[in-house]
Amino acid sequence: MTNNRSGRGKSRRNTAAATPVQGKQHNKTMQAKKDRELEQPRVGAGNKMLQVERRNGNSNGNADGNVNDSDRKKRSERGSRRSSSVRQTQAASNRNRPSAQHLDLPVQKNDEVVIDIIGMNHDGEGVGRVEGFTLFVPGALPGEKVRVKVLKTKKQYGYAKLLDIAQASPDRIVAPCAIYDQCGGCQLQHMSYEAQLGWKRQHVVDVLERIGKLSVATESSGHTAEVLAASADGNANSMPRVPRVQGVAVHPTLGMSEPWRYRNKAQVPIGVTEGGLVGGFYARGSHRIVDMNTCLIQDERNDEVVARVKEIGRMLGISAYNEETGRGLLRHVVVKTAFRTGEMMLVLVTNGRDIPHADAWIGSIREHIPHVASICQNVNTKRTNVIFGDETRVLWGRDVIYDYIGNVQFAISARSFYQVNPVQTEVLYSKTVEYAGLTGKETVIDAYCGIGTISLFLAQHADQVYGVEIVKEAIDDARSNALLNEMRNVKFEVGASEDVIPTWKEQGITADVIVVDPPRKGCDPRLLDTILEMKPERVVYVSCNPSTLARDLRILEDGGYSTAEVQPVDMFPHTVHVESVALLVRRGLK
Repeated sequence: MTNNRSGRGKSRRNTAAATPVQGKQHNKTMQAKKDRELEQPRVGAGNKMLQVERRNGNSNGNADGNVNDSDRKKRSERGSRRSSSVRQTQAASNRNRPSAQHLDLPVQKNDEVVIDIIGMNHDGEGVGRVEGFTLFVPGALPGEKVRVKVLKTKKQYGYAKLLDIAQASPDRIVAPCAIYDQCGGCQLQHMSYEAQLGWKRQHVVDVLERIGKLSVATESSGHTAEVLAASADGNANSMPRVPRVQGVAVHPTLGMSEPWRYRNKAQVPIGVTEGGLVGGFYARGSHRIVDMNTCLIQDERNDEVVARVKEIGRMLGISAYNEETGRGLLRHVVVKTAFRTGEMMLVLVTNGRDIPHADAWIGSIREHIPHVASICQNVNTKRTNVIFGDETRVLWGRDVIYDYIGNVQFAISARSFYQVNPVQTEVLYSKTVEYAGLTGKETVIDAYCGIGTISLFLAQHADQVYGVEIVKEAIDDARSNALLNEMRNVKFEVGASEDVIPTWKEQGITADVIVVDPPRKGCDPRLLDTILEMKPERVVYVSCNPSTLARDLRILEDGGYSTAEVQPVDMFPHTVHVESVALLVRRGLK
């Protein structure tokens, strides 16, 4: 965790790629669209789900909205023969075609109706029905009776605005954030934290059953030790029965004792209003900046630095970047805080290399924020909504700050990927090591290794660890972090996992355990094929997207593995994002 990894709509491993902007708009990216196509809206009423077909308007296409070569050729031939008058006639016919408002639907745009909310979809929107027609209602919770205004209708579903709550859910609470209704950063602050954890587990269960076609145990059963013991003993008879008799155990979501102020990184867009320089978060579904003085999921120190930078910028007359005109200097303020060491890094993202009054700016920051150990500038002159450009330079201090996850130390640069919730990261990685079942004799491959965070955790318990990552800058960081921790039993290589791992196999390197931690789109199909060919005893799958996790588990299951259990972890409280760790064991071990 949008996301993220909050809202982790971005590729979490691509440290060289520009980082998408914060806010609700990340849900509008192509990856989010793919997630919706894969997942489809659903209603969770117990284990029952309502599947709603999202049509793309292409009646001649396949399920993904694509057309085959034959259809495409025929269309091309017909199109070349069609005269302009025919095209004009067709255009006129399309204009006269009945709109969704004139379809035979039980509700129309601007209607007000009272509905029961029977579930919640993967975007955190309440789901209700009007005579079988599905409405998605942001802000509504399962179990509520609400009055809504219909905003948009399609053939199979529509969207509505919450007007009144006739009967509130016992899980409803008052969101503590003053700008929660405007900001797009959180989606679940109006839901009790206990209910959030329960919903996230059920979300994982739903997609495992529907997309992965897996049988999920009705109650979580902790049989990790039994599974790992059977794997270690090579007991071919007991291995298949553990997950098959009881079903896949999906444990209760591991949450936080204090689910606030957990983010160690702030990425704040800067804009200007009549009152001067502002910085905060984008309003839902827009690029309009909502000015913010405090964010309840950010570390307080991040808030302090952002507020000081805005104040200094106003005093020095620094201009803000304007997306429409491409003019203005300051685009984003990025702050990174190391929770264990207390060190802080400030990155000023600017539309140009020259900073007016640079000495005064740096001096004022050092005076008012003495615990900042690094001040950097990133130059981004592109007309884009991504945060970072290609050039980063140090204005004052070091080029990195240092932090720990567990007892492993990491150097964090301006653009290197580092988990934004270090408390839950330790929980996530500890579960990964547990599922790997290491005794100190194993060879482990870490696919999508990033800067080596999981690899270095595994290296403490394995004989040898091999990490592979396609981003060169990330591998450079991984190697540096291995040297920093004096770990010599880990090797990193640049490249695609599906290309590098087969080469390792040709060199005689075989893995007892393979760990994957892919971006939201899941594992590359060739990597899954590579895993099935290499046949490790165990596969540990760390996922930030339950839908692609379920899809990939189905492939591994069909290839000879059994999904023993899945552990959801709440990396991003008050958002809809959920991480999971899945343990798979190979059937028929000898």
